[in-house]
Amino acid sequence: MRRHTDGWRIWYNGGMYRSWAFWRRAQYIAGVAVLFAFVVAGSYVAFFYSPAACSDGRQNGDERGVDCGGACARICAFDVMPPTVAWVQAFRVTPGQYNAVAYVENHNPGVGTPELPYTFSLYDERGNIIATRTGITFLPPDGVYPIFEGRIMTGDKIPARTFLEIAPSLEWRAATAGRAQFEVQSRTLRDADSAPRLDTVIYNTSLEEEDDVEVIATIFDARGNALTSSQSIVPRFAGRAPEQVVFTWPEPIAKTVRSCEVPTDVILAIDLSGSMNNDGGTPPQPISSALAAADSFISLLRKDDRAGVVTYATGAALVQGLDSVHTKTRDVVRRLAIDPKEETGGTNIGDAIKVAQAEFATARHNRNARKVLVLLTDGKATEPGNDPEEHALAAAKAAREAGITIFTIGLGNGVDNTFLATIADDETHRFQAPTRADLDRIYRSVSSALCEEGAAVIDVVPKIPVEM
Repeated sequence: MRRHTDGWRIWYNGGMYRSWAFWRRAQYIAGVAVLFAFVVAGSYVAFFYSPAACSDGRQNGDERGVDCGGACARICAFDVMPPTVAWVQAFRVTPGQYNAVAYVENHNPGVGTPELPYTFSLYDERGNIIATRTGITFLPPDGVYPIFEGRIMTGDKIPARTFLEIAPSLEWRAATAGRAQFEVQSRTLRDADSAPRLDTVIYNTSLEEEDDVEVIATIFDARGNALTSSQSIVPRFAGRAPEQVVFTWPEPIAKTVRSCEVPTDVILAIDLSGSMNNDGGTPPQPISSALAAADSFISLLRKDDRAGVVTYATGAALVQGLDSVHTKTRDVVRRLAIDPKEETGGTNIGDAIKVAQAEFATARHNRNARKVLVLLTDGKATEPGNDPEEHALAAAKAAREAGITIFTIGLGNGVDNTFLATIADDETHRFQAPTRADLDRIYRSVSSALCEEGAAVIDVVPKIPVEM
């Protein structure tokens, strides 16, 4: 390695280091360049650069879009997955009035919107639109939330299909309050067949107090089909505290909620006209087989169910009021016999329905139970004399409007099954028993149809407004 000096130059291994004066000039030039860069940058900021304003209707600063993204609280719509509709349905509240409910899923973790425009559209079975309702709701993050619109008037038209259209929202913001913030601690459904009331206790797990919490309760059957829904608003929900939230319905829902958890009050209307002895025998038939089948049917009822008995021929009478002591009701059925005076009498189906409806209106009816009438006959309506079939149809219509489910059983070949199908509130509730041997099977089918196995699911969802 060789080193020597030559005047002001320094050589090293055959190379030459430049003089210190050169490096001083380089430092001066670099300093001037940096100063110039600062001057240029300052001039750009002063005259050309605009920081993220987030509210001026222009994209500036580090905004990813117009007034969104970057330093702005609002999240750009193109960074958000649009919500999807899980299901939508309209539920009758009173004649001509419906509640529309949709379950909408927000796929965005930690992101919600304070303004989600929507439109419900209700159509009849022919595809004609019969009602619309528009609104704006909020959609919290992380989950599925209901959208509820109440008291939609349809006049005399019945909606067959319901649709929900969601308009794009431009207001998406970071949000933390979702379904997980609340715990539903209890649900109690009362008076399902009179003045339905759902009492719930909901606990706010957060320390934060929440205002104007919208809470929606939807009842599903065991198969997951939505049956009915109601809404309640909690003006102020304290932090780390429970709140009792009540939901009500203006009409009975026991007929709608067919879970076996809801008890059933059943009245058996048994034809004791003279024709029920026509097959003869000892004991007489078909009455003996009919009473044995009815006895077996009552034995299938649950302990919370109640049973009553109406008999009819030329007239009708209540022979056993609604009672949960099934052994007593079965004893009454076993002792029934045809009055000899009715051997040439008529069949008054209309009065039988009226007597049953009157019994359901008494205090013996369980206010939490559905009302069911099972009517057995081997003939046609022949009483009262003027227009017996019209009399029966009018009575059946009034009973259905009172929330009574009607099953009909036609025994033998002398019945008018078309007429009995009109009496029943549903085609599937009309049975034909060509022989006495069919009766027990049919009664078991009726018993199975009274309720669905599995508990009803009551979904209670609190929704917290997303802050602007």
